[in-house]
Amino acid sequence: MGGPGDPPEGTPEGGPGGGEDEYRSVVFDESFVRAARIQEYSAQERIADHAPAVRRRPPLRRGGLSRQALILVLLIAVAFGTAIYMGVRHPYQAPAARQPVEPLRMTVIPLAPEGKVPGHADPEYLYAHSPAAQYRVGAEGIPLPASRRTAHFSDSQVVAALTTAKDYIVRSSLDPEVLNGKQVRTVRVLLDTDQLDQFDQSFAHPAADGRHAPTGWLVRFDPSGAELADRKIRVQGTLQAAETDSATLEVTADHTFVYALRPAGADSKAEASLFTVRRELHFRFDRDDLRLHTAQLVVSYVQAGPLSCAGDSTNRLDPLLVGQTAKQGGPAGTDPYATGGATALCGALATSAQPKV
Repeated sequence: MGGPGDPPEGTPEGGPGGGEDEYRSVVFDESFVRAARIQEYSAQERIADHAPAVRRRPPLRRGGLSRQALILVLLIAVAFGTAIYMGVRHPYQAPAARQPVEPLRMTVIPLAPEGKVPGHADPEYLYAHSPAAQYRVGAEGIPLPASRRTAHFSDSQVVAALTTAKDYIVRSSLDPEVLNGKQVRTVRVLLDTDQLDQFDQSFAHPAADGRHAPTGWLVRFDPSGAELADRKIRVQGTLQAAETDSATLEVTADHTFVYALRPAGADSKAEASLFTVRRELHFRFDRDDLRLHTAQLVVSYVQAGPLSCAGDSTNRLDPLLVGQTAKQGGPAGTDPYATGGATALCGALATSAQPKV
């Protein structure tokens, strides 16, 4: 270790060495001068009055290069981490290929009465003396079930599917503007865009081909024949949701609707009769449908009566009203209130399905 007179960085190169140099204690190299904490003022600076002969120099800042290097390393690390994250979660990754949307398959079965259609001036009386006596009114008869998440869909997604299915059922079965044939758009907007062409074709060119019957999409009556005698439509049924695969939810709906109808333009005191429609609908939802509040309607199975099997139930339902009868013929009675599936293309409306008046 150097003595008190040694410069901080050791003896200068080429300088005299050994203890015999009598000037060693007063010889300073440039590094020693730079390290000094006290610096002598120049002659010009000392001209001022009361100026001290020397001034203190600010301490040398050590470690500046180290801090800069540390900051540089941190910046490089952040950039590297960001690059890895963007590579894993790239915002412009191509979306997964969407499964093709199936066209709606539909079946509409008219149910013919075995005798005259019963009626009464008070719709409430008819409801009270029919199997619909305990049914709820309107959308209250379509409650949402308790929902549970599935393996690939959250609770909120399952609720979204059930809610969209219910909205479709309410609009297509209970809206008076839809029932009288004046409105279809409120139903159309709930369908997946890939089914809109089929929907539009069904109303532009109705056909009994199992693909293009308006009555497969919604309930509507011939406005020249019947009108609602009571807007308190009775409803009962169920909704069930299930996951079919990692990308698809399905909702199955099975509901019976009971309408009180009277002849179009008749006096409000005219006798009314009941008309029953059972709809079994199968909806399908992918993640786009859940996000957009739309549905794919893939199966529609409808039983409706009293109707005449000889009539055309493809475009509109033309109910048989109070006192009317159907032509003879048809298979054994079919009860739309029963939970079993019907298979006939034309059935007879069971006497037990009619109100007791």
